[in-house]
Amino acid sequence: MSRERYSRQIALPGFGERAQEQLTDSAVGIMGVGGLGSPAAYYLAAAGVGHLILADYQKPDITNLNRQILHWTEDIGQRSKPASAAWKLKRFNPDIMVEVREEEVSSLNIGKVFEGVDVVLDCLDSFAPRYILNDHSLSKGVPFVHAAVEGLHGQITVIEPGLTPCLRCLVPHPPPKKDQIPILGATAGVFGSLQAAEAVKLITGAGKPLLSKLLVGDLQYNSWEMIDISRSRQCPACGKKK
Repeated sequence: MSRERYSRQIALPGFGERAQEQLTDSAVGIMGVGGLGSPAAYYLAAAGVGHLILADYQKPDITNLNRQILHWTEDIGQRSKPASAAWKLKRFNPDIMVEVREEEVSSLNIGKVFEGVDVVLDCLDSFAPRYILNDHSLSKGVPFVHAAVEGLHGQITVIEPGLTPCLRCLVPHPPPKKDQIPILGATAGVFGSLQAAEAVKLITGAGKPLLSKLLVGDLQYNSWEMIDISRSRQCPACGKKK
């Protein structure tokens, strides 16, 4: 570990070298390496998270480039999003290990894809795979950071199995899927960066994660709201365990 590289965050009150060592020894899974996954992976790599697992089965296309900052024009249709991202992240921070998972994550393989991780980031754009991640989190006790964005709006919360509401408590049924989600790239940048910060807090204990709280942001009018959330007895995923 290069102490000088991380000196600005080591100097943070309540952080120190112990927190940096925890990051170095940690593994974070990122499910979806697009608009949210790009800034999240960038800042986790910058923070010195020792092992990143990037899972996505798609290749970049030209409509991705307004927000998916780890993918460049030369990557369009040439390689998978995890491979595109890993190539850049390894050069950005050679201290870390970046693992590529070029596959669609399912209920059958998610345990293998994210085996041994400390935290998973939900950087997806649809709810069917989010529910798979939610079920995995509940069964394995692995926390995950959920975020969703559209237009200039977004939301983020931390799901801690057995402690906080799960994703199905908040969204019991998937909303209608849109063919194309309109979005300003900076919106994904803001919320992906917040996801990275929440992951760092979960790993190090430095700060207070968004447990049982949903942070909702409207960048169009610079409006932010923190909403207290609670578990649902009728939740199809975790209600019976309450």
